[in-house]
Amino acid sequence: MSKILEVKDLSLHYLTRFGQKVHAVTDVSFTMNQGEILGIAGESGCGKSTLVNGLMGLFIPPLYPTGGDVLVGGESLMNRKPEDVRLNVLSQKVSMIPQGAFNALNPTRKIKDIAADVIAAHGSGQSVSKHQIYERLKERFDLFGMDTDHILNSYPIQLTAGERQRSVIGISTLLNPKVVIADEPTSALDVTTQKVVIKMIFDLLERNIFSTMIFITHELPLLRHVAHNIAIMYAGEFVEYGTSTQVVHDPRHPYTKALMGAMLSADAGQKHRKPTTIEGAPPSLAKTMVGCRFAERCPSARPECKQKTQSMRMVGERLVRCDYAE
Repeated sequence: MSKILEVKDLSLHYLTRFGQKVHAVTDVSFTMNQGEILGIAGESGCGKSTLVNGLMGLFIPPLYPTGGDVLVGGESLMNRKPEDVRLNVLSQKVSMIPQGAFNALNPTRKIKDIAADVIAAHGSGQSVSKHQIYERLKERFDLFGMDTDHILNSYPIQLTAGERQRSVIGISTLLNPKVVIADEPTSALDVTTQKVVIKMIFDLLERNIFSTMIFITHELPLLRHVAHNIAIMYAGEFVEYGTSTQVVHDPRHPYTKALMGAMLSADAGQKHRKPTTIEGAPPSLAKTMVGCRFAERCPSARPECKQKTQSMRMVGERLVRCDYAE
């Protein structure tokens, strides 16, 4: 299988105006092959959005890389000039489907104009006429089973939530990127529209419009139906990485277990189970941390957990950042 995305020990930090480093992402590593979908889940503030910026090569101050590498198709995205990233990386190698389609679309421009701007801005539209751009848009949007002329000639406010979200997906994948990062693309949609959007994503993957996808969400049960593999993130680190079935149905890290326990479930035998809370709060990433980052909140923590740094290790057939996981 061909490697599309390789992330090697990626660490990212923010630099405050006082010169203090906030270590938002620490030693994240994973590999994605053709056709794979990786789900990333974790509570707010765990570093998901910062990781996304790193995977797109968007190191805009105060965000800086601490170490590691990100390779798309074997090509590194590190230490590249912003103009190079805009012309040769964004929308072509890596693209993002943002959270909240309404906020992502310019309310004063029609969908066709927004899409044409994307083609022109990222290296492929300088020598292409407006007519050619429109024909390309029409051809692509026809694949989505929507009323193409209506969508392309409408302002965002004239579209339904589902139409806006599908428009954003269409615009984000116009240049056939290798990697697509979807940041909670179904969070503001009703269940029926969620199914339509997810089906659209799978159709695009099957047509090789893009090669791999990273699907970010707070809803772990949703990832069971979307992702092949799932990574659980806590305080800037991956704490568990395995197949969707392993992580959802047989979690091994205490945080993953707590996260699943805090979710409502419609599965058989789970409908009457009351969700449980995760006591405490995540640690400050501005402080030097020793030992397991989840130790203060872990119900099964041992004294040595607060002193010994935990590394990812194989437990069964998945990776877990806990020396005592079985």
